[in-house]
Amino acid sequence: MPTFDFITGPATEREADLLIVPVYEGPEAGPGVKDVERALGVSILDTLKDNGLTGKKHEFFSVPAYDKLPVTTVLVVGLGPRREVDSDRVRRAAGHAARWTSRYASVVTTLPQAASGKADDNVHAFVEGLLLGSYRFTHYKSSSNGDDAARLERVTIAGGARWDAKTARKAIERGQVYAEAAMWARDLVNTPAGDATPDFLAKAAAKMAGEVGLECKVWTKADLTKGGFGGVLGVGQGSMNDPRFIELRYSGGGKNERPVAITGKGITFDSGGLSIKDAAGMEWMKSDMGGAAAALAAMRAIAILKPRVNVIAGIPSAENLPSGSALRPGDVITHRGGKTSEVLNTDAEGRLVLADALAFLAEQDPVLIVDAATLTGACMVALGEDLWGVMGNDRRLIREILDAGEEVGEPGWELPLWREYKRHIESPIADVKNVGQRYGGAIHAALFLAEFVGDTPWAHMDVAGTAFQQKAGDYWGKGGTGNPARTFIRFVENRAAKARPRKKAAAK
Repeated sequence: MPTFDFITGPATEREADLLIVPVYEGPEAGPGVKDVERALGVSILDTLKDNGLTGKKHEFFSVPAYDKLPVTTVLVVGLGPRREVDSDRVRRAAGHAARWTSRYASVVTTLPQAASGKADDNVHAFVEGLLLGSYRFTHYKSSSNGDDAARLERVTIAGGARWDAKTARKAIERGQVYAEAAMWARDLVNTPAGDATPDFLAKAAAKMAGEVGLECKVWTKADLTKGGFGGVLGVGQGSMNDPRFIELRYSGGGKNERPVAITGKGITFDSGGLSIKDAAGMEWMKSDMGGAAAALAAMRAIAILKPRVNVIAGIPSAENLPSGSALRPGDVITHRGGKTSEVLNTDAEGRLVLADALAFLAEQDPVLIVDAATLTGACMVALGEDLWGVMGNDRRLIREILDAGEEVGEPGWELPLWREYKRHIESPIADVKNVGQRYGGAIHAALFLAEFVGDTPWAHMDVAGTAFQQKAGDYWGKGGTGNPARTFIRFVENRAAKARPRKKAAAK
């Protein structure tokens, strides 16, 4: 992990191996470009034009410094039209630039100066993008194959003359915490399911909790049986690897303050059970615990950032495999709290384990509950791979989650929790059944979950398309993305920030 520094002087006076400067579409000079031109005695913009470049986003061009600057190379980064350059454009540009920075030991850049908005948001976004774009999962490689031939050791961010250095350095620290959380979530998702069992996930959570100061309780199979977690037990009963339930608590608010509750689907491998998937559909099912990984990673970051709010996480984890002891289509299970469900499709298992988690969390008298799950292909059909879907029983809560996602570059879109479709999940022999008709599958799944939250304000994030990618993106490679860990973190931080003014008013 590189160290970060902040300066307000000209980037061209800082000694480093690589200098990164931005240009807008046109091309139009961004911060630091004129300084580079004066030092080199050449026009960067004319050089771009001569090479057929106009400063569009994701355009890159390198120029040797010829000993005229205290750097070896200048990397020119295209950002697109100036009016479109915000903190997320900086984040994505930094993620792409990470492909170059891995070749150098030290980097200095003016990139965060190029965006509109708050300086600290731009610094935070740059740090996130650079770190997330540098991420590689090499745990199972016998050699690096050149992936990690060089290690970036130092990054210097050159801010504007009026930028506050203390605020910028705090933004750097927060950006690191966010990125490290997302990278840890990626590690969990990318670990093969043969190693990443429910017990592995629980032990990783317990170790993390001990490191950052969270309360942690791991519920074993015996505990789950005693506690009436029929959904977690039912899904896991076909596997030799017993299920787990991970309970984490962060106490940052008042002693009697109601907590924010979060959860995520933790199916460490999903074969579909007896309703088995085809071979291609199983190839990436180690990622079916992406929601759980994001929730765990968020709790890690929350403990480090210390927002003034109480948070509880209840994360169910099981392995969905076929065997002689597996759930059968037509079986009825009893969930935490006593509600029953008829299981018609064992491949609709995520909602079964989440039902127990939601019922448990609702018992804790939270102010709200948010869950994230790689739940339905139907959501991917509707929104593709760039957007997660969100549904729930509280529109204000949904708006807060969407805003948090937008702020950190993990955008989502609201889908309707159309109550009329509840007729599709009515069961003749149980309280509810776990699948509806073919169309509206994401809504049916959310309506199933809604049965277990009572009157608690609740929102469900379907992240089937965003938690795992089959091809590289702006700041992620093929595999786990860490989405929506950063949305969870920002949402909790925003809730804490909103609560403080109310407390001050009450004190008066």
